[in-house]
Amino acid sequence: MNGDNLARSRGDRAAVFAALGESLRLAIADQLVLGDASPGQLAARLGLGTNLLAHHLRVLEDAGVIRRIRSEGDRRRSYVQLCLEEPTVRQALVPTDPLVQAERPIRRIVFVCTANTARSQFAAATWNAVSPLPAASGGTHPGRRVHRRAVKISRHHGLDLTGAVPTGIENLVPEQYLVVAVCDNSHEELDPALPRLHWSIPDPARIDTDAAFETAYAAISQRVDQLALAYATIKEAS
Repeated sequence: MNGDNLARSRGDRAAVFAALGESLRLAIADQLVLGDASPGQLAARLGLGTNLLAHHLRVLEDAGVIRRIRSEGDRRRSYVQLCLEEPTVRQALVPTDPLVQAERPIRRIVFVCTANTARSQFAAATWNAVSPLPAASGGTHPGRRVHRRAVKISRHHGLDLTGAVPTGIENLVPEQYLVVAVCDNSHEELDPALPRLHWSIPDPARIDTDAAFETAYAAISQRVDQLALAYATIKEAS
């Protein structure tokens, strides 16, 4: 890394630390470690007024800590998402999501997307490769077969989806499951009262290129690693 890049890296890291140096902004960021949330959800969780929340979100966005995502489903909705691809952001935060810290035992994780042909399949396969807690996947409107590019990208990363079959979620959400909606459409279609995490991952099938599926896989793999680390840490402490 040359001197200019090193200075830029330090400047970016300093901006992240400065933004997270205020307690309310740190609390906002902590809420997003394991899942995305709408501004309204963040305001309700932290008891913040709309104007105050908007100010803190703007500071975090300017520092490269968060981004705002427009829903692929209901375009009137937006979600706040951590920039977890930035190492400084990942390392500075602590997961506080009650779904993982809940006293109820979690027997399985269920990853949900619309068709269960790519994103939720990626998530379940990646999770099963890194955690002893079993994972399954399902779709709110399951497709006919797993997308061929999902099979190809998974194989490239040492995962096998050749025998995977899309399935519905009717029997996959009992009380002892941790539900993770990995797309906006499924998140917005599920019962609002159902506790869950939400990952706003764009549908790679809309673009239908290997690069789009690779991007989706990378985002999901990063999220899975964060969740697995949080779950393992909390299990050790319990």
